[in-house]
Amino acid sequence: MTCTHLVVMGVAGCGKSTVAHALQNRLGWAIADGDDFHPAGNIAKMSSGTPLTDDDRWPWLDLIADWTAQRDGAHNSTIVTCSALRRVYRDRLRAAPGRTLFVHLAGSHDLLAARMAGRTDHFMPPSLLLSQLATLEPLEQDEDGFVIDIDRSVDEITDLVMAHLNDPTTNHPTEVLP
Repeated sequence: MTCTHLVVMGVAGCGKSTVAHALQNRLGWAIADGDDFHPAGNIAKMSSGTPLTDDDRWPWLDLIADWTAQRDGAHNSTIVTCSALRRVYRDRLRAAPGRTLFVHLAGSHDLLAARMAGRTDHFMPPSLLLSQLATLEPLEQDEDGFVIDIDRSVDEITDLVMAHLNDPTTNHPTEVLP
């Protein structure tokens, strides 16, 4: 049996945590918030408005991959939130055993900025949104994943993910699902 590890990805403000929890409620899979794997230095750096470097990200990505690998070893599928902005970051996560499926939550700059401005309980300042958007590399044709436009309800997004899980032939990473 191959376990599936959903990585709910995208820039800050796209709704990764909200969607991941909605999926966890439906699937019952183990869930982790990628932000919880950041060392204190990364959190401090982002909180001050400084973007992370690749050197900051590698140990963090390895911890996330280790978490999914441990659950895969116990034959458990998972859901994890992670920005996974670049292909090389996704490759690092994909190196863990099992099937790693990326659910890219995408939206307009204005919608993302409005969501970030409304948050009061997150360390990521709105000033880093442009940096994240500049770093973001879209999923490529050979990557296992798909893009969903966030300008819809959480239930609609969750329904689209569930439909994909039930019919994996719908894998079209460059398309925004209707």
